[in-house]
This record gives sequence, structure tokens and C-alpha cells, in this order.
Amino acid sequence: MRRVFLLMLALIVSAPASSWAAVQPDEMLQNPALEARARTLSQQIRCMVCQNESIDDSDAPLAHDLRVLVRERLQAGDSDAQVLDFLVARYGEFVLLKPRLSWRTAILWGLPPGLLLIGITLLVVAASRQRGRVQEAPPNLTAAEQARLKKILADSSGS
Repeated sequence: MRRVFLLMLALIVSAPASSWAAVQPDEMLQNPALEARARTLSQQIRCMVCQNESIDDSDAPLAHDLRVLVRERLQAGDSDAQVLDFLVARYGEFVLLKPRLSWRTAILWGLPPGLLLIGITLLVVAASRQRGRVQEAPPNLTAAEQARLKKILADSSGS
């Protein structure tokens, strides 16, 4: 029982920190409305070091710098869109966890549905071809072939 407890404790201690742990108290803004906007924006921005985490979740020094930059821009009076535009201009579309739909990202957004449609089309075509094969009439047998078939069937049912 003690081993189970120690194992569970080790798993809890080694688990990744939740999103509130990455944001340091000295980063937080005094204005709760601005802080809420900063947190919302931080969850949309990719950590350039971790790449699969938002800067809100990351403890990387670059994520800290980006969180501070977002808060500075908000305090300067930028709108949420202006902050995101500033970061995209500086780091490219990759900085956004959900890239915007544009001509540059159209293939990123269009490829999954396109592949799904191609797959469905191939399945429909294959199924219709299979149905066509099943519905073909059997060839006409000659009298000698019919007699031989009857003999084979009689021999196999008798044994």
C-alpha cells in the first residue's frame, strides 16, 4: 500500500504544471479586465520553444518574454487583433496555435477535408464496381457442362 501511495505521489509531482503555474505573479496586470484579455491572447499564441504549448502554459524564457510583450501592448491600448497582428508580423503565422485562413494557409485548412472527400469518392467507386460484378449473369452452360455439374453436385452431396 505504501508503494502505491509513493508511486501516486511521484506521478502527481512529476505531472506537467497547469496553465496557471506558467504565468508568474510579477507578470500579472493589476487591471483584471486587461489580465483576462492577456490570458485569452496568451492561450492563442504558440511558444516558439515548446511549439505544442501556448505561451500561457510554457515556462520557457521566450514564452515569458512574449507574455510580458502581450501585456505591454495591451497596456499601451492595442486591441486583441492588433496584438496578434503585431506578433504575426514579427514571428509569422506559426506563432498562432490556430493559423488564420488565408491564401498561404489554404492548403493547411483544405487538405484534411479534401483527403476525406477523395477517400469517400474512392470507396463509393469501389463499392459500385463490386456491385456491378456481383450482378453479372452467369455464363450459359452447355448441355454437357450441365450434366457434369449435376454429377459433381450429386457426388459431393452423397459422400
